[in-house]
Amino acid sequence: MDPSSPGSFCFFGDPSSARLHQIPAPSFDKMRIAHEKLAGLPRERILDALSPVLTAHGVDCVELVWRSDRGERLLEVTVERPGSTEPGAGVTLELCTEISRDLSAALDVADCIEGRYRLEVGSPGVERNLYGAADFQRFAGQTARLKLKQPVAGQYVLVGTLEGVDDAQRVVLNVRGESVGIGLDDVDGARLVFEWSRGEPRGGRNKKSPRAAGSGRRVPEPKTE
Repeated sequence: MDPSSPGSFCFFGDPSSARLHQIPAPSFDKMRIAHEKLAGLPRERILDALSPVLTAHGVDCVELVWRSDRGERLLEVTVERPGSTEPGAGVTLELCTEISRDLSAALDVADCIEGRYRLEVGSPGVERNLYGAADFQRFAGQTARLKLKQPVAGQYVLVGTLEGVDDAQRVVLNVRGESVGIGLDDVDGARLVFEWSRGEPRGGRNKKSPRAAGSGRRVPEPKTE
């Protein structure tokens, strides 16, 4: 089962009918967004709508991406529990559904995205992408795959056990018993690697990430005479 394959979907109709939870004021210092791509959108207004919803549901934002998908405009929001060292732990389909419902309504009220688009809320899955020193330190002890801008011992891709980040701000990766230090700026991309347990049949565990999707904006029905 491929971890990059899409997860289960739950589609919603009119987000204006969703009931928002009582939520606190935005607190951007508490919400970390590891990877953000919002080209063409009003960033601050998006964050004003996003932050209180995620805070109310007790999750952090891993990825916030605006892109096109098969002719549709898509806003992807990937979430996780703060400080969790197990990717996707505690992020269920039910939680994604609740966040999607509340966020759809918040974005509609904020009126910060024109026209129709799709909203997806999900977990990063077991092969979570890693962004920056905080992620490399947090997931120390787990297997990771690093794609490099410059080769190390002739290799552009290294797979090994993360040992964190050293004082020189280098990612330390144990590759076949040898610790290798890689500058953060030399990492072109990184993710955790899912490892099958011995004796476990392939496909025996679900590697899909919970994901809920819905209409990001209500479109008025045509009037009839």
